[in-house]
Amino acid sequence: MKWLMKSELDVYPWSQLLEDGSTHWDGVRNYQARNFMRDQMEVGDLILYYHSNCKPPHVAGVARVIKQGYPDHTSWEPTSKYFDSKSTPESPRWFMVDIEPVVATIPVSLDSMRQNPALEGMPLLARGQRLSVQPVDDVYFNEVCIMGGLNPDEI
Repeated sequence: MKWLMKSELDVYPWSQLLEDGSTHWDGVRNYQARNFMRDQMEVGDLILYYHSNCKPPHVAGVARVIKQGYPDHTSWEPTSKYFDSKSTPESPRWFMVDIEPVVATIPVSLDSMRQNPALEGMPLLARGQRLSVQPVDDVYFNEVCIMGGLNPDEI
């Protein structure tokens, strides 16, 4: 399966993922996004790494899931900004996955995606779509890769 994951440029940019080599995707506090990570993401799944809340919002690269969903321990740490008193190690409420960078793209802006008729119907482009983790159909994933200068068959 293919995915899109949003990160704010000032929180965890693509460049930081490149520097770190991998990371755990913690802090997701939306049940639908959590369910995707907990129940559907699998090792090897590819991800469009999307920078949100910046000018312009854009896809910066392609990443890969390297560890399937597991409890988000930051929800148990009282000093964490992601703390949730209702989540415990015995009954975790939140989950995360680990990812690694695969390849950078030429930045693909949200505006350019909206202007591409081949992406009509892509959930990211729907009005009011704010989900930070979302599935992406192969046809949309491939088109965004092509827009970013990548051959999707070589990823």
